Amino acid sequence: MEVKLHAARSLVGRLRGAAAVHDGAATAVAIAEIRHATKDDPDIRAPLADAGAVPFLAAQLTAPSAASEDAAAALLNISISARGQLMSAPGLLDALTAALRADEYCAAHHAAATVYSLLCVEANRPVVGARRPLLAALVSLLRAAPNTRATKDALKALFAVALHPPNRATLVGLGAVQALFALIMTDGRSGIMEDATAVVAQVAGCAESLDAFTRMSGLRILVDLVEQGGASTPRTRENAAAALLNLVVARRRARRGGGDRGGRRGGRGEGARGGRHGEREGEGEGGVAAAGVGVRRREAARAPARRLPERAGAVRPVHLVAGVGVDARVNG
Repeated sequence: MEVKLHAARSLVGRLRGAAAVHDGAATAVAIAEIRHATKDDPDIRAPLADAGAVPFLAAQLTAPSAASEDAAAALLNISISARGQLMSAPGLLDALTAALRADEYCAAHHAAATVYSLLCVEANRPVVGARRPLLAALVSLLRAAPNTRATKDALKALFAVALHPPNRATLVGLGAVQALFALIMTDGRSGIMEDATAVVAQVAGCAESLDAFTRMSGLRILVDLVEQGGASTPRTRENAAAALLNLVVARRRARRGGGDRGGRRGGRGEGARGGRHGEREGEGEGGVAAAGVGVRRREAARAPARRLPERAGAVRPVHLVAGVGVDARVNG
């Protein structure tokens, strides 16, 4: 590792020197070298973070530049091996927010994927969820839908944000429900509906979501997707069923005064179910009449439910096609 650390220090030293004299061309070359190093050599990612690369890379995201896309890609690659160092870097989340908001969107998909990578650590979810500008930027990226990659990465990040129960109401307040249903109704790109309904099912796990769903005719849309032939794929249909059932659970918790803290898992039909997505789990109950939707018990129960271990505050699992591990995506 001494060799890797020496190489990392050399790369960061060139970047530091170019930045110190405000040499834009040399800075871009140094950042490109770091990007390619993080792609070709996984063992150098953590040493680069230790050598101080993260603040210099993050600084390139605050304003669009020729080097911003390379910097964002390098940060994503480093995050695979050094999530702790990234989260502790001052100004990193602000820099990612700036990249998500940039008009050119050249670094937006890398920034969104980096947010998702950081959210793979459960302890980071409340920290990221407290950054309303960052969440708002992810929602805005959905509305802009500049390209398929950016949309998918934004959906992955929002899915991970919503895994922390208190974050769901924040997403509702930022207009995530409207943006998600707009994608479901109008976007025909491969996999987008599956991913969007996966996020919808997570966001549905808070009491605040029902009014937002109603305003968007979301309940009717979900019912249509659940009905035979309504969804284009089985995963979309399962996600829609999970969303409807999660609405029931959230509404019942709110009536009991339990808020969005979660509840018993697998007990007396308490809870909804969906598909699989890594650690997500669930259990099903028939019918969603309590949500004001006329879906019959047999409609909601067509997919067999699974009993999995209890986890307080968890919303039922749903499919997220784009939600493969970030480790599988390295940016060249």
